[in-house]
Amino acid sequence: MATYDSIDDANNAIAQKIISAQPRLVDVVRAKTVIPELSERLILHAGPPIAFADMPEPVQGSAIGAVLFEGWAKDESSARKVCEKVRFAPNHQFHAVAPMGGILTGNMPVFVVENATDGNRAYTTLHEGEGKVLRYGVYDQSVNDNLVWLRDVLGPAFSNALKLLPGEGLPLNPILAQAVAMGDDFHVRNTAASSLMFRELAPKLVQAAPPQKDLQTLLDFLSGNNEFFLTLAMAAGKAALDAAATIEDGSVVTCLTRNGREFGIRVSGLGDRWFTGPLGELDTLYFPGFGDEDACPDTGDSAVLEAYGFGGLVAVAAPAVQQLVGTGDGGFDDALATSDEQSEIVVTNNPNMPIPNWSFKGVPVGLDVRRIVSTGVAPLITTPVMHKKAGIGMVGIGKVRAPMPCFVAALEALAETHGVAKTT
Repeated sequence: MATYDSIDDANNAIAQKIISAQPRLVDVVRAKTVIPELSERLILHAGPPIAFADMPEPVQGSAIGAVLFEGWAKDESSARKVCEKVRFAPNHQFHAVAPMGGILTGNMPVFVVENATDGNRAYTTLHEGEGKVLRYGVYDQSVNDNLVWLRDVLGPAFSNALKLLPGEGLPLNPILAQAVAMGDDFHVRNTAASSLMFRELAPKLVQAAPPQKDLQTLLDFLSGNNEFFLTLAMAAGKAALDAAATIEDGSVVTCLTRNGREFGIRVSGLGDRWFTGPLGELDTLYFPGFGDEDACPDTGDSAVLEAYGFGGLVAVAAPAVQQLVGTGDGGFDDALATSDEQSEIVVTNNPNMPIPNWSFKGVPVGLDVRRIVSTGVAPLITTPVMHKKAGIGMVGIGKVRAPMPCFVAALEALAETHGVAKTT
Protein backbone atom coordinates (compact mmCIF):
# COMPACT_ATOMS: atom_id res chain seq x y z
CA MET A 1 0.00 0.00 0.00
CA ALA A 2 1.44 3.35 -1.07
CA THR A 3 2.03 5.99 1.59
CA TYR A 4 1.79 9.72 1.04
CA ASP A 5 3.62 12.61 2.63
CA SER A 6 0.52 14.79 2.72
CA ILE A 7 -3.20 14.87 1.99
CA ASP A 8 -2.41 16.89 -1.12
CA ASP A 9 -0.14 14.11 -2.40
CA ALA A 10 -2.86 11.53 -1.73
CA ASN A 11 -5.46 13.70 -3.46
CA ASN A 12 -3.24 14.08 -6.52
CA ALA A 13 -2.90 10.30 -6.68
CA ILE A 14 -6.68 9.91 -6.35
CA ALA A 15 -7.30 12.45 -9.11
CA GLN A 16 -4.88 10.57 -11.34
CA LYS A 17 -6.79 7.33 -10.64
CA ILE A 18 -9.95 9.01 -11.90
CA ILE A 19 -8.23 10.49 -14.95
CA SER A 20 -6.52 7.18 -15.78
CA ALA A 21 -9.67 5.05 -15.41
CA GLN A 22 -10.76 3.31 -18.62
CA PRO A 23 -14.43 2.35 -18.17
CA ARG A 24 -15.92 0.16 -20.88
CA LEU A 25 -19.29 -1.50 -21.31
CA VAL A 26 -18.60 -5.24 -21.43
CA ASP A 27 -21.99 -6.93 -20.97
CA VAL A 28 -25.68 -6.76 -20.07
CA VAL A 29 -26.83 -9.46 -17.65
CA ARG A 30 -29.37 -10.09 -14.93
CA ALA A 31 -28.20 -8.33 -11.79
CA LYS A 32 -28.06 -11.44 -9.64
CA THR A 33 -25.42 -12.99 -11.90
CA VAL A 34 -22.93 -10.26 -10.95
CA ILE A 35 -24.30 -9.36 -7.49
CA PRO A 36 -24.88 -12.81 -5.93
CA GLU A 37 -26.63 -11.36 -2.88
CA LEU A 38 -29.53 -10.46 -5.17
CA SER A 39 -30.32 -14.15 -5.58
CA GLU A 40 -32.02 -13.72 -2.20
CA ARG A 41 -34.88 -11.39 -1.36
CA LEU A 42 -32.75 -8.27 -1.25
CA ILE A 43 -33.73 -4.92 -2.75
CA LEU A 44 -31.05 -2.32 -3.47
CA HIS A 45 -31.92 1.36 -3.34
CA ALA A 46 -30.35 4.73 -4.10
CA GLY A 47 -28.69 6.85 -1.47
CA PRO A 48 -27.47 6.13 2.04
CA PRO A 49 -29.29 3.47 4.13
CA ILE A 50 -33.04 3.96 4.55
CA ALA A 51 -36.00 1.84 5.67
CA PHE A 52 -38.98 1.27 3.37
CA ALA A 53 -41.30 3.17 5.71
CA ASP A 54 -39.09 6.26 5.44
CA MET A 55 -38.85 6.32 1.64
CA PRO A 56 -40.81 8.94 -0.32
CA GLU A 57 -43.90 7.59 -2.04
CA PRO A 58 -42.35 7.31 -5.54
CA VAL A 59 -39.38 5.35 -4.18
CA GLN A 60 -41.79 3.05 -2.38
CA GLY A 61 -43.64 2.75 -5.69
CA SER A 62 -40.42 1.70 -7.41
CA ALA A 63 -39.87 -0.95 -4.75
CA ILE A 64 -43.45 -2.21 -5.09
CA GLY A 65 -43.02 -2.41 -8.86
CA ALA A 66 -39.77 -4.35 -8.42
CA VAL A 67 -41.49 -6.87 -6.14
CA LEU A 68 -44.24 -7.36 -8.74
CA PHE A 69 -41.63 -7.73 -11.49
CA GLU A 70 -39.76 -10.36 -9.47
CA GLY A 71 -43.01 -12.30 -8.88
CA TRP A 72 -42.73 -12.05 -5.10
CA ALA A 73 -46.32 -10.78 -4.96
CA LYS A 74 -49.39 -10.76 -7.20
CA ASP A 75 -50.87 -7.35 -6.42
CA GLU A 76 -50.02 -3.97 -4.92
CA SER A 77 -51.30 -4.75 -1.45
CA SER A 78 -49.29 -7.95 -1.04
CA ALA A 79 -46.25 -6.32 -2.69
CA ARG A 80 -46.33 -3.56 -0.10
CA LYS A 81 -46.35 -6.17 2.67
CA VAL A 82 -43.31 -7.84 1.11
CA CYS A 83 -41.53 -4.47 1.04
CA GLU A 84 -42.25 -4.00 4.73
CA LYS A 85 -40.41 -7.24 5.53
CA VAL A 86 -37.71 -7.63 2.88
CA ARG A 87 -34.10 -6.46 3.38
CA PHE A 88 -33.01 -3.20 1.76
CA ALA A 89 -29.44 -2.00 1.21
CA PRO A 90 -27.74 0.84 -0.69
CA ASN A 91 -26.72 0.25 -4.30
CA HIS A 92 -23.30 1.73 -3.53
CA GLN A 93 -22.61 -1.08 -1.07
CA PHE A 94 -22.57 -3.48 -4.06
CA HIS A 95 -20.70 -1.32 -6.61
CA ALA A 96 -24.01 -0.35 -8.23
CA VAL A 97 -25.91 2.85 -9.00
CA ALA A 98 -29.44 3.60 -10.21
CA PRO A 99 -31.27 6.88 -10.99
CA MET A 100 -34.28 8.55 -9.33
CA GLY A 101 -36.27 5.81 -7.52
CA GLY A 102 -33.04 3.88 -7.67
CA ILE A 103 -34.39 0.38 -7.06
CA LEU A 104 -32.48 -2.70 -8.24
CA THR A 105 -33.43 -6.39 -7.86
CA GLY A 106 -31.99 -9.69 -9.03
CA ASN A 107 -33.76 -10.23 -12.36
CA MET A 108 -33.42 -6.70 -13.63
CA PRO A 109 -30.93 -6.33 -16.48
CA VAL A 110 -27.83 -4.29 -15.68
CA PHE A 111 -25.01 -2.78 -17.67
CA VAL A 112 -21.67 -4.24 -16.60
CA VAL A 113 -18.99 -1.54 -16.82
CA GLU A 114 -15.39 -2.60 -16.27
CA ASN A 115 -12.55 -0.24 -15.48
CA ALA A 116 -9.79 -1.75 -17.61
CA THR A 117 -7.13 0.17 -15.69
CA ASP A 118 -7.85 -1.41 -12.29
CA GLY A 119 -10.05 -4.36 -13.24
CA ASN A 120 -12.95 -3.35 -11.00
CA ARG A 121 -16.57 -3.35 -12.17
CA ALA A 122 -19.68 -1.26 -11.62
CA TYR A 123 -23.32 -2.02 -12.38
CA THR A 124 -26.36 0.04 -13.26
CA THR A 125 -29.91 -0.36 -14.46
CA LEU A 126 -30.81 0.19 -18.11
CA HIS A 127 -32.49 3.47 -18.98
CA GLU A 128 -36.19 2.62 -19.43
CA GLY A 129 -37.12 5.55 -21.63
CA GLU A 130 -39.44 8.37 -20.58
CA GLY A 131 -43.03 8.59 -19.41
CA LYS A 132 -44.39 5.74 -17.29
CA VAL A 133 -41.26 4.07 -15.91
CA LEU A 134 -40.23 2.36 -12.69
CA ARG A 135 -37.59 4.94 -11.72
CA TYR A 136 -40.40 7.50 -11.30
CA GLY A 137 -42.38 5.17 -9.04
CA VAL A 138 -44.84 3.91 -11.67
CA TYR A 139 -45.66 0.20 -11.37
CA ASP A 140 -48.55 -0.60 -13.71
CA GLN A 141 -48.59 -3.45 -16.25
CA SER A 142 -46.95 -1.37 -18.98
CA VAL A 143 -43.95 -0.73 -16.72
CA ASN A 144 -43.66 -4.41 -15.92
CA ASP A 145 -43.91 -5.31 -19.60
CA ASN A 146 -41.15 -2.82 -20.44
CA LEU A 147 -38.86 -4.29 -17.76
CA VAL A 148 -39.48 -7.77 -19.16
CA TRP A 149 -38.63 -6.48 -22.68
CA LEU A 150 -35.42 -4.86 -21.43
CA ARG A 151 -34.47 -8.11 -19.71
CA ASP A 152 -35.43 -10.57 -22.45
CA VAL A 153 -34.87 -8.63 -25.68
CA LEU A 154 -32.65 -5.57 -25.34
CA GLY A 155 -30.32 -7.10 -22.75
CA PRO A 156 -29.39 -10.24 -24.73
CA ALA A 157 -29.12 -8.24 -27.98
CA PHE A 158 -26.68 -5.82 -26.35
CA SER A 159 -24.71 -8.68 -24.83
CA ASN A 160 -24.33 -10.34 -28.24
CA ALA A 161 -23.48 -7.08 -30.00
CA LEU A 162 -20.78 -6.16 -27.47
CA LYS A 163 -19.02 -9.45 -28.13
CA LEU A 164 -18.62 -8.39 -31.77
CA LEU A 165 -16.64 -5.27 -30.86
CA PRO A 166 -12.82 -5.32 -30.76
CA GLY A 167 -11.87 -6.32 -27.23
CA GLU A 168 -15.47 -7.42 -26.63
CA GLY A 169 -16.51 -4.13 -25.08
CA LEU A 170 -17.40 -0.50 -25.77
CA PRO A 171 -14.88 2.06 -24.40
CA LEU A 172 -16.81 4.87 -22.74
CA ASN A 173 -14.13 7.55 -22.37
CA PRO A 174 -14.14 8.45 -26.10
CA ILE A 175 -17.92 8.93 -25.93
CA LEU A 176 -17.69 10.99 -22.73
CA ALA A 177 -14.94 13.19 -24.17
CA GLN A 178 -16.73 13.77 -27.48
CA ALA A 179 -20.14 14.31 -25.93
CA VAL A 180 -19.05 16.88 -23.33
CA ALA A 181 -17.52 18.83 -26.22
CA MET A 182 -20.87 18.54 -28.02
CA GLY A 183 -22.96 19.99 -25.21
CA ASP A 184 -23.80 17.13 -22.82
CA ASP A 185 -23.52 17.46 -19.05
CA PHE A 186 -24.60 13.78 -18.66
CA HIS A 187 -27.07 14.49 -15.86
CA VAL A 188 -29.91 16.25 -17.66
CA ARG A 189 -28.56 16.12 -21.23
CA ASN A 190 -27.22 12.96 -22.90
CA THR A 191 -28.28 13.67 -26.48
CA ALA A 192 -24.79 13.57 -28.00
CA ALA A 193 -23.60 10.59 -25.95
CA SER A 194 -26.70 8.52 -26.72
CA SER A 195 -26.28 9.27 -30.43
CA LEU A 196 -22.58 8.39 -30.38
CA MET A 197 -23.29 5.13 -28.59
CA PHE A 198 -26.05 4.30 -31.08
CA ARG A 199 -23.59 4.90 -33.94
CA GLU A 200 -21.15 2.42 -32.41
CA LEU A 201 -23.61 -0.31 -31.49
CA ALA A 202 -26.38 -0.20 -34.12
CA PRO A 203 -24.33 -2.03 -36.81
CA LYS A 204 -23.36 -4.70 -34.29
CA LEU A 205 -26.98 -5.10 -33.19
CA VAL A 206 -27.89 -5.76 -36.81
CA GLN A 207 -24.96 -8.15 -37.17
CA ALA A 208 -26.00 -10.00 -34.01
CA ALA A 209 -29.22 -10.75 -35.92
CA PRO A 210 -32.06 -10.79 -33.40
CA PRO A 211 -35.48 -11.58 -34.92
CA GLN A 212 -36.54 -8.85 -37.37
CA LYS A 213 -39.44 -7.63 -35.25
CA ASP A 214 -37.18 -7.36 -32.19
CA LEU A 215 -34.46 -5.58 -34.15
CA GLN A 216 -36.87 -2.94 -35.42
CA THR A 217 -38.23 -2.35 -31.91
CA LEU A 218 -34.70 -2.15 -30.52
CA LEU A 219 -33.52 0.40 -33.07
CA ASP A 220 -36.67 2.49 -32.65
CA PHE A 221 -36.26 2.49 -28.87
CA LEU A 222 -32.59 3.48 -28.96
CA SER A 223 -32.93 6.11 -31.68
CA GLY A 224 -35.80 7.71 -29.80
CA ASN A 225 -34.21 7.71 -26.33
CA ASN A 226 -31.98 10.77 -25.97
CA GLU A 227 -31.20 9.95 -22.34
CA PHE A 228 -30.23 6.31 -22.82
CA PHE A 229 -26.57 7.00 -22.01
CA LEU A 230 -27.42 8.45 -18.57
CA THR A 231 -26.98 5.27 -16.57
CA LEU A 232 -23.87 4.29 -18.53
CA ALA A 233 -22.27 7.62 -17.57
CA MET A 234 -23.25 6.91 -13.96
CA ALA A 235 -21.62 3.47 -14.06
CA ALA A 236 -18.49 4.90 -15.66
CA GLY A 237 -18.26 7.35 -12.79
CA LYS A 238 -18.90 4.65 -10.22
CA ALA A 239 -16.16 2.43 -11.66
CA ALA A 240 -13.64 5.29 -11.72
CA LEU A 241 -14.50 6.51 -8.22
CA ASP A 242 -14.45 3.01 -6.71
CA ALA A 243 -10.93 2.59 -8.08
CA ALA A 244 -9.97 5.97 -6.63
CA ALA A 245 -11.41 4.95 -3.24
CA THR A 246 -8.80 2.19 -2.97
CA ILE A 247 -6.36 4.96 -2.03
CA GLU A 248 -7.24 5.05 1.65
CA ASP A 249 -5.98 8.57 2.26
CA GLY A 250 -6.84 12.01 1.04
CA SER A 251 -9.99 14.09 1.25
CA VAL A 252 -11.67 13.48 -2.12
CA VAL A 253 -15.40 12.76 -2.33
CA THR A 254 -15.96 9.30 -3.82
CA CYS A 255 -19.76 9.21 -3.58
CA LEU A 256 -22.62 11.71 -3.75
CA THR A 257 -26.14 10.29 -3.48
CA ARG A 258 -29.65 10.85 -2.11
CA ASN A 259 -32.47 8.62 -0.86
CA GLY A 260 -35.33 11.11 -0.75
CA ARG A 261 -34.82 11.81 2.95
CA GLU A 262 -31.07 12.39 3.31
CA PHE A 263 -28.08 13.31 1.22
CA GLY A 264 -25.06 11.05 1.70
CA ILE A 265 -21.37 11.22 0.84
CA ARG A 266 -18.29 9.03 1.18
CA VAL A 267 -14.71 10.28 1.27
CA SER A 268 -11.49 8.59 0.17
CA GLY A 269 -9.75 8.82 3.55
CA LEU A 270 -12.74 7.52 5.50
CA GLY A 271 -13.58 4.21 3.81
CA ASP A 272 -17.22 3.16 3.59
CA ARG A 273 -18.50 5.51 6.30
CA TRP A 274 -21.59 7.52 5.39
CA PHE A 275 -21.82 11.23 6.18
CA THR A 276 -25.36 12.46 5.79
CA GLY A 277 -27.26 15.71 5.90
CA PRO A 278 -30.64 17.21 5.08
CA LEU A 279 -31.65 17.48 1.45
CA GLY A 280 -31.25 20.87 -0.16
CA GLU A 281 -34.17 22.81 -1.60
CA LEU A 282 -34.72 22.09 -5.29
CA ASP A 283 -34.77 25.08 -7.63
CA THR A 284 -36.98 23.70 -10.37
CA LEU A 285 -38.36 24.74 -13.74
CA TYR A 286 -41.68 22.89 -13.73
CA PHE A 287 -43.67 21.49 -16.59
CA PRO A 288 -47.03 23.28 -17.11
CA GLY A 289 -49.50 22.53 -14.34
CA PHE A 290 -46.93 21.62 -11.65
CA GLY A 291 -45.27 23.57 -8.85
CA ASP A 292 -43.23 23.25 -5.67
CA GLU A 293 -46.12 21.57 -3.87
CA ASP A 294 -45.90 18.65 -6.33
CA ALA A 295 -42.17 17.89 -6.11
CA CYS A 296 -40.69 14.79 -4.53
CA PRO A 297 -37.60 15.47 -2.40
CA ASP A 298 -34.32 14.93 -4.22
CA THR A 299 -33.46 11.26 -4.74
CA GLY A 300 -31.28 8.91 -6.79
CA ASP A 301 -27.66 7.85 -7.25
CA SER A 302 -27.21 10.06 -10.31
CA ALA A 303 -25.27 12.65 -8.29
CA VAL A 304 -22.36 10.25 -8.79
CA LEU A 305 -22.02 12.23 -12.04
CA GLU A 306 -21.13 15.39 -10.11
CA ALA A 307 -18.66 13.40 -7.99
CA TYR A 308 -17.16 12.28 -11.31
CA GLY A 309 -16.91 15.90 -12.50
CA PHE A 310 -19.95 16.25 -14.76
CA GLY A 311 -23.50 17.54 -14.18
CA GLY A 312 -23.55 20.92 -12.49
CA LEU A 313 -19.76 21.16 -12.51
CA VAL A 314 -19.69 21.39 -16.32
CA ALA A 315 -22.55 23.86 -16.71
CA VAL A 316 -20.36 25.75 -19.18
CA ALA A 317 -20.29 22.72 -21.49
CA ALA A 318 -24.08 22.42 -21.77
CA PRO A 319 -25.47 25.81 -22.81
CA ALA A 320 -28.52 24.11 -24.33
CA VAL A 321 -29.84 23.19 -20.88
CA GLN A 322 -29.20 26.50 -19.12
CA GLN A 323 -32.76 27.71 -19.60
CA LEU A 324 -33.90 24.47 -17.94
CA VAL A 325 -31.59 24.17 -14.95
CA GLY A 326 -30.99 27.93 -14.93
CA THR A 327 -27.98 29.45 -13.17
CA GLY A 328 -28.76 33.12 -12.50
CA ASP A 329 -30.74 34.30 -15.50
CA GLY A 330 -29.97 31.08 -17.32
CA GLY A 331 -27.51 32.56 -19.77
CA PHE A 332 -24.05 31.44 -20.87
CA ASP A 333 -22.30 33.92 -18.57
CA ASP A 334 -24.07 32.34 -15.61
CA ALA A 335 -23.06 28.86 -16.76
CA LEU A 336 -19.45 30.00 -17.10
CA ALA A 337 -19.53 31.54 -13.63
CA THR A 338 -20.93 28.29 -12.21
CA SER A 339 -18.16 26.12 -13.68
CA ASP A 340 -15.53 28.66 -12.59
CA GLU A 341 -16.96 28.55 -9.07
CA GLN A 342 -17.04 24.75 -9.01
CA SER A 343 -13.39 24.67 -10.11
CA GLU A 344 -12.49 26.15 -6.75
CA ILE A 345 -13.44 22.92 -4.95
CA VAL A 346 -11.69 20.29 -7.08
CA VAL A 347 -8.14 18.93 -7.13
CA THR A 348 -7.46 19.35 -10.86
CA ASN A 349 -8.92 19.00 -14.35
CA ASN A 350 -8.91 16.10 -16.80
CA PRO A 351 -6.75 16.99 -19.82
CA ASN A 352 -8.27 14.08 -21.76
CA MET A 353 -11.73 15.68 -21.71
CA PRO A 354 -11.33 19.33 -22.76
CA ILE A 355 -14.30 21.67 -22.99
CA PRO A 356 -13.90 23.94 -26.06
CA ASN A 357 -15.96 26.89 -24.81
CA TRP A 358 -14.07 26.85 -21.50
CA SER A 359 -10.78 27.67 -23.23
CA PHE A 360 -10.30 23.89 -23.59
CA LYS A 361 -10.00 23.50 -19.82
CA GLY A 362 -10.65 19.88 -18.85
CA VAL A 363 -13.54 18.39 -16.91
CA PRO A 364 -13.13 19.02 -13.15
CA VAL A 365 -11.70 16.11 -11.15
CA GLY A 366 -11.69 15.33 -7.44
CA LEU A 367 -14.14 17.19 -5.19
CA ASP A 368 -12.09 18.04 -2.07
CA VAL A 369 -14.01 18.30 1.22
CA ARG A 370 -11.37 20.69 2.59
CA ARG A 371 -11.93 23.13 -0.25
CA ILE A 372 -15.70 22.75 -0.06
CA VAL A 373 -15.74 23.66 3.64
CA SER A 374 -13.11 26.41 3.47
CA THR A 375 -14.74 28.17 0.51
CA GLY A 376 -18.32 27.51 1.53
CA VAL A 377 -18.99 26.40 -2.05
CA ALA A 378 -21.10 23.24 -2.22
CA PRO A 379 -21.25 21.02 -5.32
CA LEU A 380 -24.08 22.03 -7.66
CA ILE A 381 -26.22 19.14 -8.88
CA THR A 382 -28.51 19.30 -11.91
CA THR A 383 -31.39 16.84 -11.82
CA PRO A 384 -34.79 15.81 -13.12
CA VAL A 385 -37.56 16.21 -10.54
CA MET A 386 -40.39 13.71 -10.09
CA HIS A 387 -43.84 14.06 -8.55
CA LYS A 388 -44.17 13.37 -4.84
CA LYS A 389 -46.86 10.79 -5.54
CA ALA A 390 -46.10 7.44 -7.12
CA GLY A 391 -47.38 6.86 -10.63
CA ILE A 392 -47.28 10.41 -12.02
CA GLY A 393 -43.67 10.74 -13.13
CA MET A 394 -41.38 13.62 -13.97
CA VAL A 395 -42.63 17.17 -13.30
CA GLY A 396 -39.62 19.33 -14.06
CA ILE A 397 -35.87 19.85 -14.21
CA GLY A 398 -33.78 21.83 -11.77
CA LYS A 399 -30.74 22.15 -9.60
CA VAL A 400 -29.80 21.75 -5.96
CA ARG A 401 -26.76 22.27 -3.75
CA ALA A 402 -25.32 19.35 -1.81
CA PRO A 403 -25.81 20.09 1.92
CA MET A 404 -22.75 21.53 3.68
CA PRO A 405 -23.24 19.54 6.94
CA CYS A 406 -22.15 16.34 5.12
CA PHE A 407 -18.81 17.87 4.21
CA VAL A 408 -18.27 19.49 7.60
CA ALA A 409 -18.86 16.15 9.35
CA ALA A 410 -16.49 14.39 6.96
CA LEU A 411 -13.81 17.04 7.45
CA GLU A 412 -14.11 16.71 11.24
CA ALA A 413 -13.75 12.93 10.91
CA LEU A 414 -10.68 13.40 8.73
CA ALA A 415 -9.19 15.77 11.28
CA GLU A 416 -9.77 13.20 14.03
CA THR A 417 -8.23 10.46 11.88
CA HIS A 418 -5.11 12.58 11.34
CA GLY A 419 -4.89 13.65 14.98
CA VAL A 420 -5.78 17.28 14.32
CA ALA A 421 -7.41 18.98 17.28
CA LYS A 422 -10.83 20.49 16.60
CA THR A 423 -10.91 24.27 16.91
CA THR A 424 -13.86 26.35 17.98
